[in-house]
Amino acid sequence: MDLLILAAGMGSRFGGLKQIEPIDEKGNFIIDYSIYDAKKAGFDRVIFLIKEENREIFESTVGKRVANAIEVAYAYQKLEIVPEGYKMPADRVKPLGTAQAIYCAKDVIRDNFLIINSDDFYGYDAFRVAAEFLRGLKKNSVGQYGNIAYYAKNTLTKNGSVKRGVLLFDENHNLNGLVESKIEWRGNDIYSCPLEESEMKPLDHNALVSMNMFAFTKDIIDRLEEGFAPFLDANKDNLNSCEYLIPTVVDELIKDGKATCKVLSTDAVWYGVTYREDKPEVVSSLAALVKKGEYPSDRF
Repeated sequence: MDLLILAAGMGSRFGGLKQIEPIDEKGNFIIDYSIYDAKKAGFDRVIFLIKEENREIFESTVGKRVANAIEVAYAYQKLEIVPEGYKMPADRVKPLGTAQAIYCAKDVIRDNFLIINSDDFYGYDAFRVAAEFLRGLKKNSVGQYGNIAYYAKNTLTKNGSVKRGVLLFDENHNLNGLVESKIEWRGNDIYSCPLEESEMKPLDHNALVSMNMFAFTKDIIDRLEEGFAPFLDANKDNLNSCEYLIPTVVDELIKDGKATCKVLSTDAVWYGVTYREDKPEVVSSLAALVKKGEYPSDRF
């Protein structure tokens, strides 16, 4: 099973390249913890999806640390990697979104796979849940995806709002929809609102939300290729800012009857550096996990 780590983001809110921000006294990054947990859960290959100009710094840091423990590959998210006949504006800088990120790795991915963000700590249980789902699929399965879903209370920071996908699903935990929302603590309560709205409303602490951790059968790449040109056509007047996003693609595939997506809940607790002020708490929380023996002092 492949682990695809999306690490081409610019980290604008954090104020730097947060994917390679040391997070413990050993100089490890959050990404090191994710790879350790993924390998423990049974993933045997990691693909770093990065900007090509960051290849050297990734190889000289986390790449060389993990290469003796797990197979490593690289793919590059570039604005010019779009369907034939299309071209992005020359002045666009921001990456084109998570669906395009996977599309950029299409020639490197060779197995059913899991995607994660590079700057989020997901916790071992999330990788265990994902691995069990992928291992449980029949050989050559297609259109059977999974979203590893977190309780909202386990995904928030005290330093501001975060963007999460509030999950809508049936009694069999089949995903029906994903509402991209702004979520935040207000005292001991959680409030949220869809991104296109402004009225914040209470959200149950145990509402299940997406952390962009999706498990895919490899056919998702074919679906991305099919939908990419129509997406660009629909956004021909918005090419400087539009994003080809994997939650939107999955939502459309479900509604069109081309795929199913299981909502796979986990008790794991998220840690992340959405804001620079988050770092001290993340550092202390991960140090506590090491002290409890959940992680060795040296990950690899």
